Amino acid sequence: MDLLQQAAANRIQALVDEINRHRRAYYEGNTVLIADAEYDSLMHELELLEAQHPELISGDSPTQTVGGSANQAFAPVEHLDRMMSLDNVFSHEEMRAWLAKTSQGPFLCELKIDGLAINLRYENGSLVSAATRGDGVVGEDVTQNVLTIKSIPRKLEGAGHPPVVEIRGEIFFGVEDFAKLNEGLVAEGKAPFANPRNSASGSLRQKDAKVTASRPLRMLVHGIGAWPNPVAAGTPITTQSGMYALLAGWGLPTSERFAVVATADEVLAYIDNFEKNRHSLEHEIDGVVVKVDSLAEQAELGFTSRAPRWAIAYKYAPEQVNTKLVDIRIGIGRTGRATPYAVVEPVKVAGSVVEFATLHNQDVVKAKGVLIGDTIVLRKAGDVIPEILGPVIELRTGAERAFVMPSECPSCGAPLAPSSEGDVDLRCQNAKSCPAQLRERVAYLGSRGVLDIEALGYVAAVALTQPLAPQAAPLHSEADLFDLTLEDLLPIQAQVLDPDTGLPKLDANGEAKVVDFFRKKDGSPAEVALKLLRNLEDAKTKPLWRILVALSIRHVGPVAARSLAAHFGSLDRIFAASETELAEVDGVGAILAQSLREWITVDWHRDIVERWRSAGVQLETPGHNGPGSGAVEGGKFTGLSIVATGSLQQFTREEIEEAIISNGGKAVSSVSKKTTFVVAGANAGSKLAKAEELGIEVIDEEEFKRRLNS
Repeated sequence: MDLLQQAAANRIQALVDEINRHRRAYYEGNTVLIADAEYDSLMHELELLEAQHPELISGDSPTQTVGGSANQAFAPVEHLDRMMSLDNVFSHEEMRAWLAKTSQGPFLCELKIDGLAINLRYENGSLVSAATRGDGVVGEDVTQNVLTIKSIPRKLEGAGHPPVVEIRGEIFFGVEDFAKLNEGLVAEGKAPFANPRNSASGSLRQKDAKVTASRPLRMLVHGIGAWPNPVAAGTPITTQSGMYALLAGWGLPTSERFAVVATADEVLAYIDNFEKNRHSLEHEIDGVVVKVDSLAEQAELGFTSRAPRWAIAYKYAPEQVNTKLVDIRIGIGRTGRATPYAVVEPVKVAGSVVEFATLHNQDVVKAKGVLIGDTIVLRKAGDVIPEILGPVIELRTGAERAFVMPSECPSCGAPLAPSSEGDVDLRCQNAKSCPAQLRERVAYLGSRGVLDIEALGYVAAVALTQPLAPQAAPLHSEADLFDLTLEDLLPIQAQVLDPDTGLPKLDANGEAKVVDFFRKKDGSPAEVALKLLRNLEDAKTKPLWRILVALSIRHVGPVAARSLAAHFGSLDRIFAASETELAEVDGVGAILAQSLREWITVDWHRDIVERWRSAGVQLETPGHNGPGSGAVEGGKFTGLSIVATGSLQQFTREEIEEAIISNGGKAVSSVSKKTTFVVAGANAGSKLAKAEELGIEVIDEEEFKRRLNS
């Protein structure tokens, strides 16, 4: 054996040992030590090496076996027909290559549920046993637990059932059911489950079936095992899709989301569609399974030692990975809220590198049970927000330490305390002078959903509020914003901060990055400086509700601000109203009304309003008829209450509400007898149903545009 072959042999043996260790942990101990993506990477490397060196393939290689041995806590059950695994592909190119070499089609595409494989054995239509996959030959007897799952029939519907048939499927938690389960565990003082698949596995492997019965497990079937070949038996079932129709007719839970397609382009379109919409599904998925639809062609293609040649799994980019929790730090938001966030060893998840993850508040840190130094399970919620699911307790070394919430603001040193009795969140009490709060408020008011000041992004907010010495910050509060001049902007140098953490970004030498943000190298004004001044001038005439949101009053978001602006018509009238008058406005309520009244009693808050007024900011809606009228004089929708619902194609929700309000109407959030008409887009739900029930007129976007322009 030469040196190259010896190196390959050593690596193959290391991979075999490592993968089998993880298999034993999962199948025997119900423990996941690494994320799916890492496991898939190890398997992929092993497959490539064995393809290059087939003489080194051993009998205990994971490429030659399925799953793991049965857990000794449950009686062993031998499957009548071996339960196979699936080979994986990870790109469009690999998928096209598999399709081209496998079949001319048609192909059946279905969702790859992230759950626990199960085998149900029916004899003459009655369920006699249920077993986990195990090593593919022998699984664990979980019959009593499976009998508690409502979606699995004890007796098949219809007639003419085979004497014996094995039904294969996946046990899982729905997304909402999983969230409710974890909420219940946290309320009982117990640690929540890290992810739905582990919780489904743990729930099904309970020695007490009553525990399984208390958890809302579900099942979807995706195939058959032992059964006289339906083609050879002369039955009319000749396709996988036809098989699903038959199983559904027997009362078995089948998915309605599969599709039979003819071409590779259609297969990839199905894959891409569900990757884009995976978070709108009722259960977790980690990819798509593609099968040759013809049962005769499946039989001709056959199997390898561990997987069918007629099926493949397309695995999506990992959304869930393992990494190290390096530290837990505190970020201060625009309302002073102190939010713990995790600093993690950089790891790629869902297509981007993650270094930080939110932890919301100290109670969430406690509920998740994480310690600084833990190996943690991390995912991107909605493909956007990094979220810690929980620790991998089995990998703790004893060097980990608990997080302690600080008592002082890390930005200004002021005390951290609840704003009111019973408030879970701690807040910095120095709202006026805390640099972090000012920075966040300025960045917020420049955002698209508030004043939409394009040149006032996060880095510009940093430059305006926290420049480097010797220059002073041109903004000491939001009051200064509309008084900015070019002379104020040009001298400013600032550190570039990370928008997730507020910490300085570092250059290659480990030094904080510093930029001349508002001027060019020759000293002339940069375009961002000129654009900022133009944007600020335009912002002075933004709709009243946007001005109200820009003040960062706690609890006052766009919905409430629109209602207040439509009802009162001016900022002065809003702040002159009593709590009772404010609370009576649709979408406001007592808590928000109290927050408004408290805000305007603060001296430096009133100074913001007066300085903005002096700078020419428009603090009222032109032509408004006064409190309670909700009308703009001469508006097309004067006196009308209008609801917009569903997915609109030509308007954003914000744009259509602005169109209603600026034309004298009231953009309301709920349908009632007072509603004049409803603008309904695609997938309109309960609001459309309510309108139809009450006999209220429903129009589409085109009709709304016609009325708007008429």
